[in-house]
Amino acid sequence: MTALLQVKNLTISFKSDPPVVDDVSFSVNAGETLALVGESGSGKTLSCRAILQLLPKTANVRSEGVFLNCNDAGALNLSALPRKQMRDIRGNRISMIFQEPMQSLSPLHRIGNQVSEILTLHKNISNRDAKTQVLEQFERVGFHNPERVFRAYPFELSGGMRQRAMIAMATVAKPDLLIADEPTTALDVTTQAQVLGLIKELQKETGMSVIFVTHDLGVVANMADTVVVLHRGSVMEAGRVEYVIGAPAHKYTQKLFAAAPVIPAATTPEPPVPHDDVILEMKSVSKTYHVRAGSFWSPSIDIKAARDINLSVARGKTLAVVGESGSGKTTCARMVLGAEKPDEGGRISFCGEKGGEVLDVNNLQSDQCALFRQQLQPIFQDPYSSFNPRMRVVDALTEPLDINNIGTRSQRRDRAVEVLEWVGLDSRILYRYPHAFSGGQRQRLSIARALAMNPVFLVCDEPTSALDVSVQDQILCLFEDLQKRMGLSYLFISHDLAVVSRIADEVAVMHRGQVVEQAPPCTLFHNPRHPYTQALLAAQPEPDINRPINLEVVAKGAGSPDSWPEMFRPVESKSPPLTEIEPGHRVRCHA
Repeated sequence: MTALLQVKNLTISFKSDPPVVDDVSFSVNAGETLALVGESGSGKTLSCRAILQLLPKTANVRSEGVFLNCNDAGALNLSALPRKQMRDIRGNRISMIFQEPMQSLSPLHRIGNQVSEILTLHKNISNRDAKTQVLEQFERVGFHNPERVFRAYPFELSGGMRQRAMIAMATVAKPDLLIADEPTTALDVTTQAQVLGLIKELQKETGMSVIFVTHDLGVVANMADTVVVLHRGSVMEAGRVEYVIGAPAHKYTQKLFAAAPVIPAATTPEPPVPHDDVILEMKSVSKTYHVRAGSFWSPSIDIKAARDINLSVARGKTLAVVGESGSGKTTCARMVLGAEKPDEGGRISFCGEKGGEVLDVNNLQSDQCALFRQQLQPIFQDPYSSFNPRMRVVDALTEPLDINNIGTRSQRRDRAVEVLEWVGLDSRILYRYPHAFSGGQRQRLSIARALAMNPVFLVCDEPTSALDVSVQDQILCLFEDLQKRMGLSYLFISHDLAVVSRIADEVAVMHRGQVVEQAPPCTLFHNPRHPYTQALLAAQPEPDINRPINLEVVAKGAGSPDSWPEMFRPVESKSPPLTEIEPGHRVRCHA
């Protein structure tokens, strides 16, 4: 089969440092998918950026050539093309989906205009026709209201929705080669399954080739024809997916598979989590946002981000909240943190010490507010953007103590050293800046900063989604160790069900602002009753080529509630109640 793209002996270095990509070669055939797999810092993204000449000027790139096969003009050496010709290639012949969409989208332009620009520049079509094609693509990548997204600015969308917009931008022009750099990292599993299905569908329609950069071995098993495993800039193993996935030969590849989280086999159902000592409780909590309409004279639109949420977290336990992007998970987390106020009638209670004062989170006095901020701390999804790039580690870790007037300057520094040791980092890094660390190290720093105030409750918003499998395993071990050692309680938000099955004591599944099913993980994952929960489980990719994602089940459960079986459907726009069908297992259904 003819290779569409060939990368020969690629080496990348910066200044006089040793190469970060060393003699890497790979090729992707027309219509096939190549997966580049490896840990953070292994050279996957740099190799892909080198194809499109998107590396910084400080990079020294050496290779025998990067050849794109053009049927009309033979092989084109991309590494030797002038910038003007490369602009004709980018977005047209070769598109790239970047991992962090907020850095790739212009904050000053509407999403629809940015995606339409690809078509008006490269396909020479009218704005009206471009908008029609963009709206169709928005619908295919899972947007429920394409018109609203077309008019929206990037900051008005969630992380998962921005990633969907990036995927639509990269695929709307139907390129010959799509380079997807961790394109599903920020997506929930149902949207991920739909996007993977969309990419496969586009490949069948147009013969498009794909280079898929990922650390998710389940995605590799479902998407790839060939696999290249990278480690510290060198190729460790390469070959057809059935050989690399089915019988990995290199020790590093075997190590990656050992670290990959999987949903465990069914065991004896666990007893429900006791709720006699509750640290956090949400009662009848709803949240409505008033969003401006598309025109000045139109009335604002009410969006119900959360509806009648009733959740509680037992002291020393972990409640995991799962669901697709836009289901209300992060809205609930923000209300728990006191960053958002719920609608009138809802109440959030927090009791930091057993038998202590119960705080009303939404009506805190000034002295109560200081105590609450110390006892409850957040850990964010993207550790890089949550750190000030101009602050050294020691300043970032001691700032919360400084603001709350806790300890002397030397005591704060000692505390910073102590929490660094808790998360497995050396005190010698205190005077470095955030950019000097890998993603996994930055996430450890984020956890250390949260621990500096000696909290009793952590709100973890997708804390492992951007990490490769081996670093993710280390962070999960750290969470488990801290909970045992310090008795911490967690509200853990995630879209990775394998991660949730490992860390959670109880799981709540959210869909469009409502909890639709709640149970201990063993019960929920092996006896799911709600069609949406069944879709989440069907969409979870497994590192086994013989167990592909069942897109039919995913589409059925993740689609409109009107398509669900009758006992789960809303009646006159009113959802059925959350009913306990067995001890500790509640499902939103008609009795």
